[in-house]
Amino acid sequence: MTAAANVELKRTPLEQEHRALGAKLGEFAGWLMPIEYAGTLSEHAAVRERVGLFDLMHLGKLTVDGPGALDTLQRTVTNDVSRVEVGAAQYNNVLSERGGIVDDVIVYRLADRRYYLVPNAANTAAVHGILVSESGGGSAEVALHDDWGFLAVQGPRSRDVVGSVLPEALDLDYMHVTEAMFGGERLILSRSGYTGEVGFELFPSGDAIHDLWATLMRVGKPHGLAPIGLGARDTLRLEMGYPLHGQDISEDRTPLEAGLSWAVSFDKGDFRGREALLEQKDRGIPARLWGLRMTGRLIPRPHQTVYSGVDPAGEVTSGTFSPTLRMGIALAYLSPRDGFGPGDEVEVDVRGRRGQAVVTKPPFVESSPK
Repeated sequence: MTAAANVELKRTPLEQEHRALGAKLGEFAGWLMPIEYAGTLSEHAAVRERVGLFDLMHLGKLTVDGPGALDTLQRTVTNDVSRVEVGAAQYNNVLSERGGIVDDVIVYRLADRRYYLVPNAANTAAVHGILVSESGGGSAEVALHDDWGFLAVQGPRSRDVVGSVLPEALDLDYMHVTEAMFGGERLILSRSGYTGEVGFELFPSGDAIHDLWATLMRVGKPHGLAPIGLGARDTLRLEMGYPLHGQDISEDRTPLEAGLSWAVSFDKGDFRGREALLEQKDRGIPARLWGLRMTGRLIPRPHQTVYSGVDPAGEVTSGTFSPTLRMGIALAYLSPRDGFGPGDEVEVDVRGRRGQAVVTKPPFVESSPK
């Protein structure tokens, strides 16, 4: 066995609930998580048409508190956190000094000097370490919260489901956060999502996650709620063109290459990777992340080569069959030398066969009204 095979997987506290529902469990980012229940296609449709319940315990939970909290975040992330009002949220990147994307995170402002971040599972330790190093000699307290739960409810009927349990959800605006009570315990409630549908994230503490899961399953039944695995979460996010760290974004790519310059505030002052991004702007961006719609029946997959005529023009980073569009879709980095833009035609080498594709600016499907 390899060294990696000897590493014990982390386990969600809801493992027995998932097994009772017939979930197929698998390894993801060091965790044993539900990949699918009834099947990815039906779970994908449940979220697009009704409502789905996700266990996202594998994602990180971090707080930054204290008088130096804002300054710490300003030095750590790319966007201007000073613009985030109490009760609001903001998309951000955490960079290396070379400008590569260590992770993408949402920063929630819970109170005047209290912030909450949700990094990706594999990057939680790295983001935590960077925040600690930027914390200004103790003027900000950075804390991991492995004991907090994380559930998401996504879909057109999610407001009805969550609102029947937490009335605060009924008036919560998109990219906002509040606190609510469940079972006598305080939890964090946010409204954002990774599916393009109306959705909520619930962060209970301690053992409340069991009762919360059971309650959401029960009240969601009349609305057609289904438990959703990570397989459908991936197809849902790809239809929206949301990048996945480790595939579409990484330390080898900058926000300028990934089409995330809208989340970079150069005029807020210094932050990790700022000088490297400015240098890249001066040199020229070597590649740009675009969407691809296949026009035939071939399904693109990661690492497949994209061609413009006879010349290689880039590489697929994420590719799948879109259950909504009934066609292959992908994200791919394309060389800027040919000046690619929406509507341009390219080809993808799918296991030795060339498939026609059209360059697209995501999302591939329309999102729900926010």
